Amino acid sequence: MHRHEDEDSSLTRLPELAQPLLQFDLAAEIERLHREDSWQRGTGRSSRTLVKQPDFRIILVAMKKAAEIKEHRAEGRISIHTIAGHLRLKLPDQVVEVPAGHLLALDRCIVHEVEALADSVFLLTIAWP
Repeated sequence: MHRHEDEDSSLTRLPELAQPLLQFDLAAEIERLHREDSWQRGTGRSSRTLVKQPDFRIILVAMKKAAEIKEHRAEGRISIHTIAGHLRLKLPDQVVEVPAGHLLALDRCIVHEVEALADSVFLLTIAWP
């Protein structure tokens, strides 16, 4: 979830993620995530970057119940849109529930942890200044 120094080279390697118009069937993308080894028998988490621009990223993430993303922070502003399941974000001074159908926006550089309270899928958007 951090911006990498090799941003330009990764955009060159994956130009299909930076087209002027991109459209996705999220149900099909979710099925694809659930077929990955990382979901089936690995970390209980799988993800796919859908859009990758120098200043903007959208990532589809699936997490099994009780899976966690340990403390981290993003250099850009983020949004988390829970499509299915129920997430809990632990922030420095509060805990926030993000059930299916909810959207959360978080400012830059705020340390947080993510826990899936149920099998969950969410869209993570990152926007850099």
